[in-house]
Formats: sequence, structure tokens, C-alpha cells
Amino acid sequence: MTAGVQRYLADVAVTCSADFEVIADAALDVLDGRIQWIGPVAEAPEVECERHALGGLVMPGLVNAHAHTPMTLVRGAGDGLPLDRWLREVMWPREGQMTPDDAWWGMTLGSAEMLRHGVTTSCEMYLFEDSVVDAVHHSGARLVMTPGVLSALHAETFGSDSSRIDNITKFRDLHHDPEGRVTVGFGPHSAYDLSIDDCRLLADAARDTDSLLHIHIAESRSEGAELEAAHAGASTVQILADAGVFGGRVLAAHSVWLDDRDLDTYAEFGVSVAHCPVSNMKLGSGTARVADMRARGITVALGTDGPASNDDLDLWQELRMAPLLARVTSLDAAALGPIDALTMATRDGARAVGLHDVGVLRPGAQADFIRLDLDDAAFVPVTSPDELIAHLGWSAAARHVTDVWVAGEQVVAGGVCTSVDEERARAEVQKRALRLAGVSTD
Repeated sequence: MTAGVQRYLADVAVTCSADFEVIADAALDVLDGRIQWIGPVAEAPEVECERHALGGLVMPGLVNAHAHTPMTLVRGAGDGLPLDRWLREVMWPREGQMTPDDAWWGMTLGSAEMLRHGVTTSCEMYLFEDSVVDAVHHSGARLVMTPGVLSALHAETFGSDSSRIDNITKFRDLHHDPEGRVTVGFGPHSAYDLSIDDCRLLADAARDTDSLLHIHIAESRSEGAELEAAHAGASTVQILADAGVFGGRVLAAHSVWLDDRDLDTYAEFGVSVAHCPVSNMKLGSGTARVADMRARGITVALGTDGPASNDDLDLWQELRMAPLLARVTSLDAAALGPIDALTMATRDGARAVGLHDVGVLRPGAQADFIRLDLDDAAFVPVTSPDELIAHLGWSAAARHVTDVWVAGEQVVAGGVCTSVDEERARAEVQKRALRLAGVSTD
């Protein structure tokens, strides 16, 4: 007898493994938060276990590789402004007034939204890291927390650059738990906000602790103009490389405006990219060269960015838009396909944020998985496994996600996030957003 095994039975399982196996009449065995076995029901090991007849399709939970989720508090603000004005005139003034409680409620609401959409892991760059971690402990999601380092906000609260590094290191010592649901890295905002020396010091701290360095690079065409002019016209990527910022585990968010030499540098140093197509389109920032990145062996993940520049946390939109943009900009219908996009949203997303036992259904992996309802026109017809994958990439949406598990714990049932009181969270975010916007409620 194998005590505690939970067996989940589905009409089909999509593993998102390297061979992208599609298993009909699938069984998924879970024990102590990890996958024990997966395969056809007819081949399942004979163990005494509790069976759960799910039907539908099971697959790994999605990985949101770049997010600022507490920005649910400023969702919708500043629409129509380019990135630099959007940040300086709208976002940073409101975020500068935030309290730890504000960030907790913003993260709580956003975490519930992501879980309902099948996003089981998010990589967050934000301040108020204690509040973000606590909120995710309550929601039950998986979190890669990269505490933000930003010169424009809360300098009096978060201290100088050197003390900020010390505080993040202590925070990591307290919360980093690779066997649990929270891992911790470092989140310098950008080379244009911080000095190159600051970025190098943060990179050194990340390398010293074998942590993820999570940084915005080349999001908009003009953001690095002043920095690059001061370095004889070298690109931001080359400046960072020459300063020794690369070489550890680096996740570069956006990376839209890169030339061939920049891409080669990413490949040389093993820099991963968090591609945020919807945010890049909404802010008019441009289109990243994803197909060229992947052709060089660069790991590319998908991210929503913040819910104020997207304006939601639905990774299914990114999953669809990434191949569409790649095809229309290259005039090549084969530039990027559904398997590529699904891989970026699962297995490669996990790799990019430093998780190697997430994003795939295989024995030993974390039991982070989701169920999709196949009783929908979006999944009809299916005459081959390839067509099912095509439907999953092009037609599936957040509305099809019915149930979600993280580390074997069910956190969404029947489309409802069971771990969060969303009605209260919505009310709290609304109330706090009015204060940040300076709107009187008298």
C-alpha cells in the first residue's frame, strides 16, 4: 500500500515535456506535493489511492515570468502615455504613496486572478517584499520574489543601495525555500534608473548567493539614450556585459530593442528573456525578436508585466500573441508555433525564473497542474494530437480553466479561487486605489 497517493484521471494530459507528449485517458499520481507517476490509465501502477475523476485536459500550471502584481492598485491609470511618462507622471507618484497593507491587498487580488487563469507561478519585481510573500502564502501560489531596487520610490523606507542589498540578502535568508513555494532573487529595476555600479553590485550579490537577477532591459527604443551616449554609443546590453552584470542567472525583462550583437551576448552569457507582448503593444514599445532569440538557444519565457500596463494577468493572451507577433513581423507563418508558445509559458518559463521542477508533468516534478474544460467549441474538432495542441495554443483561454493545484493542493475549484476572499479583496483594492489617486471619498 502506498499511503497518501492521490490519483487524478483526465481525458487527456499534455505534459509540456521535451517531446511534448499527449496522453489519452491519463492518470496522474501525486504524493507529498510532487508527481509520482503519469501515463495512460491502462498502464498505471496498482496502488491503493484516492481517485479523482476530472475528465477534461490536464497540463502544467502556467508561469508568469515577469510581473509587478501589486499594481492591481493602479490598473488602468495613465492609458495612452509612452513608457517614460507613464512611469514618471502616473505610476511612480501613486506607488510612492503605497503602504505595506496596500501592497498586500494588491498582491492578494492579483494572485487570485492569476490562479483562476491557471497561472501557478509568478516572478515578481516589487517593493514591499514582505507583504508580497505573505499574500502569496495566503493564496497558495508559487512565487519567485525579486525585491525591487528603484531610485525613484521609497528611498527613505528602503534605504540606500548598500543597505538595500544587505536587506534583500537577509530577506532571502529568511524566505528562500527551494523545496517550498517561495524562492528569492534580486530585482534592480534598470540600468537607466540605477547606476551601472549599482547594477554590478546587485549582480555580484546575486551571484554570491546563487540567486536570480531580474532586470528590465531595452523595453523602449529611447530609454537608454542618455546612458548609451555616456558610453560612446555602446548599447545597454554591451554596457551591462562589460560591467560584469551578466554571468550569473540573469532574467532580462522585455529586451525589445536588441541588435544581433546584443542577442549574441545574451546567448554567450546564458541570459534568459521574459517576453511581454501585450504590455509592449499597449505601451507602444515594440516587438521583441523572439524567433531570433530562440534560434540562438536563448531561453524565452512569457510575462504579463504589471496589471497597469496590460491591463490584466491573463497569460493565455501572451501565449497567443507571442507567435502571432513573431509571424506578422517576419511574414513567416512558421516563425513560432503553439508548441513553442506553450513551452515558453510552462517549461521554459520555469527555467527562466530558476525553477527546474516546475512547468512540466513528469515524475519528481512539483504537482502544479491545471484542468481545462474540453466541452467547448474551441476544442472541436480533434482528429489528431497536433490539432489538440493547436487548439490549446490558439483557442484556449482563461475561461476554460476550471481547477488548479499548486504543490498538490487545490487552490481553484470550479473556477473559484478557494484560498482568497475575492469580494473583500476587490473592495480593499478599490478603496485604496481611490486614496492613491487622490480621490476624496467624503
